[in-house]
Amino acid sequence: MDNIFISIDSARVAELLLLAFLGFSLSMVITPLYTTLAYRGKWWKKQRTDATTGEKAKIFTKLHESKHKRLIPTMAGLIFLVSVTLITLTLNLSREQTWLPLAAFVGAGLVGLLDDVINLRGTGKGVAGLPAKAKLLFISLISLVGGLFFYYKLDIDSVNIPGFGDFGIGWLIIPFFVLVVVSTANAVNITDGLDGLAGGLATSAFGVYAIIAFMQGRYGIAGFCLTLVGALLSYTWFNVYPARFFMGDVGSFSLGTALGVVAMLTNTVLLLPIIGAVFVMEAGSSLIQILSKKYRGKKVFKVAPIHHHFEASGWEETKVTMRFWILGQVCAFVGLMIFIIGNYHV
Repeated sequence: MDNIFISIDSARVAELLLLAFLGFSLSMVITPLYTTLAYRGKWWKKQRTDATTGEKAKIFTKLHESKHKRLIPTMAGLIFLVSVTLITLTLNLSREQTWLPLAAFVGAGLVGLLDDVINLRGTGKGVAGLPAKAKLLFISLISLVGGLFFYYKLDIDSVNIPGFGDFGIGWLIIPFFVLVVVSTANAVNITDGLDGLAGGLATSAFGVYAIIAFMQGRYGIAGFCLTLVGALLSYTWFNVYPARFFMGDVGSFSLGTALGVVAMLTNTVLLLPIIGAVFVMEAGSSLIQILSKKYRGKKVFKVAPIHHHFEASGWEETKVTMRFWILGQVCAFVGLMIFIIGNYHV
């Protein structure tokens, strides 16, 4: 892995911060346009009625019945999808650094958009949208193309182990890339269940990755992450409780896919489970619940993912969100510390 640069180029920092400001500003401009289209088109998110295992999601339905009666539009992820794409294409396009995360970001966003459109039409079994297997297939294909580009075009075939250096795995980097990106995309998608939760956590994660990329001298990636941070701050302004709109799968899939790709490009993928620890916790709780119900015939949590378990235990939605934000920020900071300690050479 590249050594950390000690000196700071103030002009470069200003350029990167400008990208964050532009991400925020353009998203603020796009928001009323989206809102007008969403309310005129009645892009109301439909509440799922079935759990992923097939039975009725009674606890979830009870917890969020009043929220879905408010007719809250979905697909607001289009706001930051459009703003980040436009800014990156015009101001921060680089074959080595931003082609791959941008392409994955847009590609996964389109898969999520298709899922959201099907949701709006009210088709699908209980969860209203693309079948889970179809979503997994599409995201996997996008990740596979990304993995091939990563290996053959960027000539990267190693994984960094903090404190020990790079470990070459050759062509196996391709399936590893797919595993990381698909897992991260699904983890962020699962986390997007409370007002402001996924947006706030993603802001922390991309903020730390912007610092990591900057310290590595990968300014294009740092700029991409900061553009996302700015756009997400704008989105979260309107998504905090009570949410004006939801990002939908167009948002969660694009964010999760981009996060996984950025982790691979910065060669810090083993730090991703720490920096994105809450995402791991959310996805892990859902997996544990599914396996427990299948093999033990009973639940571990009242309802999964775990943020709904805390809701069902009596926590207010805002308390769950803010405490998860705090946990996410602490974990992201720990991940950054490990990166610095493992790569700083006197």
